[in-house]
Amino acid sequence: MTARTRATIARTCLAVAAGLTVAVCPAVVNPAAAEPVSVEPPLPFPIPPAPPYLDPDFYNPDPAKVAAAQPGEILSARQVNLANFWLIPLNVKAWQLSYRSTNTRGEAIPAVATVIVPHRPAPTGQRALLSFQMAEDSLSVNCAPSYTLQMGSLPNPLNPVIGAEFIEVQAMLQLGHAVVVPDHQGPNAAYAVGPLGGRITLDGIRAAENFAPAELPGSETKVGLWGYSGGAIPTAHAAELQPEYAPELNMVGTAAGGLMADIRDAIDYNNGTSTFGGAVLGGLFGVAREYPQVNQFIDRYMNPLGKAVRVVHEGQCVTLQFAAFPFVNIKGLFDYPGDPMRAPEMQPVLDELSLGRRGTPPSPLFIYESPFDEVMPINSVNRLYDTYCTDPNAQVYYTRDLLSEHGIAAVSGTASAAMWLSDRLNGVPAPAGCSNRDVWSQILDPGAIGTFANTIGQTLASALGMPV
Repeated sequence: MTARTRATIARTCLAVAAGLTVAVCPAVVNPAAAEPVSVEPPLPFPIPPAPPYLDPDFYNPDPAKVAAAQPGEILSARQVNLANFWLIPLNVKAWQLSYRSTNTRGEAIPAVATVIVPHRPAPTGQRALLSFQMAEDSLSVNCAPSYTLQMGSLPNPLNPVIGAEFIEVQAMLQLGHAVVVPDHQGPNAAYAVGPLGGRITLDGIRAAENFAPAELPGSETKVGLWGYSGGAIPTAHAAELQPEYAPELNMVGTAAGGLMADIRDAIDYNNGTSTFGGAVLGGLFGVAREYPQVNQFIDRYMNPLGKAVRVVHEGQCVTLQFAAFPFVNIKGLFDYPGDPMRAPEMQPVLDELSLGRRGTPPSPLFIYESPFDEVMPINSVNRLYDTYCTDPNAQVYYTRDLLSEHGIAAVSGTASAAMWLSDRLNGVPAPAGCSNRDVWSQILDPGAIGTFANTIGQTLASALGMPV
């Protein structure tokens, strides 16, 4: 019995869940590491995985070990069993990687990602990799995808989005592509911090490429990015950061929907007017976890009601972030002489959180948005499109989905985004230049209904043990 198994039994002896035992992986050598990194076997049935706060050795390894590593270097690895909604096993090859990343201050931090490889062969000669960023939208590390996707994780009705988005991950697996799912909010669950999530995402791709059992072709791996809503935040920032932060990656395309292009606009748009104002407020609290100057501003100017609301938000998963405090007057929670989001000390951070300031990503972009999105203002995305397309080399395909809102567009755009990404990962070039369109619904795009139905059908078949 491994040390991890003994520790998990001790920590979770009262939990009741299920797991599957599969073969032990061989050791993997990280090219950037000084010593080989062994891969721990999955937990034996019926021991459930420990939530992140009870698993510090993996989620928060020795800071000295983290600091000594290079960005993307694997610190530890273990095989895991994945499931749809905690109990329905998924027949794939899957591992968790603990690796080194970097925060917005240039400091070394630990990060975790889940690497998933289908049994079916790659559609081309080499396996491609999609990095899928979940809409975690939470202020607790226990809401992270790495825990929620595991078989036997404790059911959490306040964290349903990850289970739903896992179907989109399986769409890409069914197309023959490998997928890496980073815990992009980092060790402090810094919700809505795109520059942090972008770095964690890019380092997760590096770790996956260096992980021998995944059998990816290293730096030649064609890489795509996909995320919606809270997952689009790190996705879009990763696309902008990649030329500077991870130029060696072979990035071939990015799909982002329900996109928050400018956090100032999002706060203005949701201030006292939206049922999703609580989610935007939770994002502000998440930003304060990464930027000390924002936390100091909140401590100084937020009134007692605002601080009480913050206590409720802390440590909660996505459902409470969205459902709690509809129509909240975000700016009214501050006792500040003027608009708190225009305070001089806030501007450097808000600038860093906004998209389009680092230039146009060099790889093609697929953006989809509802003009009636009640969370993200469409005008911000229109301006971002215009900003990107001032670059003569830009490749941006932008769709406005008319018969939708935030949640509906997430579903109606799934098949089109998956098909577009699969073409890029299969080596089909994206059209040159920029284009934008208005459609009644993307589900009416050629091939979209068939792709959507096939994804649902194969996901249901996988519940019966069919290999993906």
